[in-house]
Amino acid sequence: MTLIYIVLATLLGGVASVMLAAALSAPLLSLIVRHLVSLSTGVLLGTALLHVLPEAFESTAPPHALFMTLLVGLMFFFLLEKAELYRHGHHHEHDDHHHHHGFDADQAGRGGWSVLVGDSIHNFCDGVIIAASFLADPQVGLVTSLAIIAHEIPQEVGDYIVLLNAGFSRTRALVYNAISGLAAVVGGVLGYVLIDPWQHYLPYMMVVASSSFIYVAVADLIPQLQKRLSWRDTFLQLFWLVVGLLMIGTIVHSMH
Repeated sequence: MTLIYIVLATLLGGVASVMLAAALSAPLLSLIVRHLVSLSTGVLLGTALLHVLPEAFESTAPPHALFMTLLVGLMFFFLLEKAELYRHGHHHEHDDHHHHHGFDADQAGRGGWSVLVGDSIHNFCDGVIIAASFLADPQVGLVTSLAIIAHEIPQEVGDYIVLLNAGFSRTRALVYNAISGLAAVVGGVLGYVLIDPWQHYLPYMMVVASSSFIYVAVADLIPQLQKRLSWRDTFLQLFWLVVGLLMIGTIVHSMH
């Protein structure tokens, strides 16, 4: 059953994001993604700091070793993104928020394939994280999956817009995005097969998962929110961020 949960969780993020991108127009997608970035910031921080890290520190693993793992994890994802293998683009052409990450229309032809490669590796890592979380505890796996799905939707939709700017047709962009999403399933299955014999190291893997969430939220999402906005837009940012935190807080409280 654990393997089934892992496969379903890894499939859901990619499928949900691709279906959303297929159903909505580009201008509407840009509007929705703006709010989802705030929501996923709250969900990622809430999952890492309110659920996964406390669960890891309740294990018998030494706290100093877990903190060292957290530091190494943050550095690892920093270096991975430096190599453009773990990018978190939420690019919305002409959305007036300048989330371009070097992929404007004149550069998108070169950047489309880079996005697909980076997104595939990112999805593979997410699959491994989901597998480790379910193996540690089904409840941890559920909350971790929700956090990843909440982040995957705005990321995949943003990548879809980049591919359209790169000259891909809607159908081709959706198909390639879906194929990229399947990398999460591969990561989940491999993670299940390879991690299961190493149960002793699951607290450390949970901390690595948390370092991924914290890095994405702090290094990628929050800088996107730090724009000079009207009071209304600032309120909406805070509103959706708090909604994300409350969602995770409510789930964690009900589980306990």
